[in-house]
Amino acid sequence: MCSSDLGGNLKAREPEAYAGDFTTPEQIIPPEGVRNEAGEPIPWEACLTLNDHWGYAAWDKNWKSARTVVRALVECVSKGGNLLLNVGPTAKGEIPPECLGILEEVGGWMRRNGESIYGCGHADLPKPEWGRFTRRGDRLYAHVLERGVGPVNLRGMANRIAYARLLADGSEIAVGRPWNAAEYPEDTFLSFPGAELPDEWDTVVELVLK
Repeated sequence: MCSSDLGGNLKAREPEAYAGDFTTPEQIIPPEGVRNEAGEPIPWEACLTLNDHWGYAAWDKNWKSARTVVRALVECVSKGGNLLLNVGPTAKGEIPPECLGILEEVGGWMRRNGESIYGCGHADLPKPEWGRFTRRGDRLYAHVLERGVGPVNLRGMANRIAYARLLADGSEIAVGRPWNAAEYPEDTFLSFPGAELPDEWDTVVELVLK
């Protein structure tokens, strides 16, 4: 049960017995997840629509792209939350073809990178400038959204990573400190071949921690 359905206040230091199990922000992803009055994280789920309506609206063609949906999902998980994505069926009970195309693309990304989502949560690390982290046990997942120029900096993680691989295909990613980063002894770096990221939506690198 969600707190918004029951009217209770799950964010209180001592929530009522009927406050529910999780909170449900709608059409927004909280900036830093959801915490109670004591500053402790609580379960939450962002409820978003694929266009601008909860129900079917034939005139509403403002569809979120598969890229937007994937990045919203990653953002929720990186903040310790879940994503509920609403699709309004037609009067015949059918899913609009536009929705099917978007969901198939998202499903393709999930087949390649689902390990960085299922069972994962907040990594207890500052948000990096290039993207986000998710984590499950000793596996840290770097979701590289914007590469910038040069190697990707993993701040404060020198000597903490045993192995790095591209999650989509298992190929090894070089991890270490290149010659031009000698002045950053506390950091380590991911070095991708070529000038562009392998996945322009979200390049996921699995980091095995020591």
